[in-house]
Amino acid sequence: MIEVADRLKQVKEYYFSIKLKEVAFLKSQGKPIINLGIGSPDLDPPLKAVMALEESLNHAGAHKYQSYQGIPEFRDAVADFYKAHYNVHLSAKTEILPLMGSKEGVMHISMAFLNKGDAVLIPNPGYPTYTSVTKLLEAEPVFYDLKENNNWLPDFIALERMDLSKVKIMWINYPNMPTGTNAPHKFYDDIIAFGKRHNILIVNDNPYSFILNNKPKSILQYRQAKDVCLELNSISKTFNMAGWRAGMVVGNYDYVNAVLKVKSNMDSGMFYGIQKGAIEALTSSKMWFESLNSIYRKRRQLVWELAEALNCTYNEDATGLFVWAKLPPHLKSEEFTDLVLKEHSIFIAPGTVFGSKGEGYVRFSICEEEGVIKEAIARVK
Repeated sequence: MIEVADRLKQVKEYYFSIKLKEVAFLKSQGKPIINLGIGSPDLDPPLKAVMALEESLNHAGAHKYQSYQGIPEFRDAVADFYKAHYNVHLSAKTEILPLMGSKEGVMHISMAFLNKGDAVLIPNPGYPTYTSVTKLLEAEPVFYDLKENNNWLPDFIALERMDLSKVKIMWINYPNMPTGTNAPHKFYDDIIAFGKRHNILIVNDNPYSFILNNKPKSILQYRQAKDVCLELNSISKTFNMAGWRAGMVVGNYDYVNAVLKVKSNMDSGMFYGIQKGAIEALTSSKMWFESLNSIYRKRRQLVWELAEALNCTYNEDATGLFVWAKLPPHLKSEEFTDLVLKEHSIFIAPGTVFGSKGEGYVRFSICEEEGVIKEAIARVK
């Protein structure tokens, strides 16, 4: 038996990869499983995006290798989108790099900036990929706590007391996943100042800013952000195109160019048709966002009802594709979600998937039809 690399000994298979196998097995045994654990949008993409993809199939050169930096029209569309929705001015030529989904960007950014032994500040709770990628690159995850009594924002006093001498990257994610918290303006000014003070690259992972949120923000709209910040963004959540795998990293030319050096050695460019569809999605009117969110509001109201039926509490001001709910005292997240799966055939995510500070919480997805969520409520009641 050939030994795998040591780096894999530090990384487990992704929780949802494992759990979805269990869910699939239960379904194969006839269990009527309702999946409220995954944030995979179930609604249709913009029709014009689908039509652009279809039409592109007959374009000359559509099936050839594409530029590692994406076609110019895609970068232009991203620049226009950032200007229209965030009031951020980006150079389409030098400050935008299309990605095959923003998840790819977590690895590429890490590879571009981390050496073995460097440290990375990672939110707890937070997106598990930040930790697994850090470990795969033999860097050190250093967790900073997000707590409900601080509105799931970093404690800057606690951060300043930490040993930051080896920290190279800090991951932030607002609107936050899994908690749905929106960060105030002051937070962005403070985090930029923190990055400048300690020479840390601040990366804001920003795929949820248009979901049930009337005031989308980009970290790049704040003063001096480009000095120490990058931002990841995606068309997956906002335009129901998760399977298309199209996103972008934006920011300072030198930082973006460093990521390009990694990316250009890892893939051979994004399929032309995907880019043409993404361009059309990014030009969607205000009506698109209003229509999308009107559906999600109704679903979220039902998920709140489901959470209440399970004796959980939640924050009505949270945004995004999930409801982050607090369990009654003394209950453990994984035991609770396993019990709900066993007794009601409903899969929800335990908060501990996202870190130790997720203990005592669960996460519900709103990526299911109203009728399905009503069925879940009926089962519990």
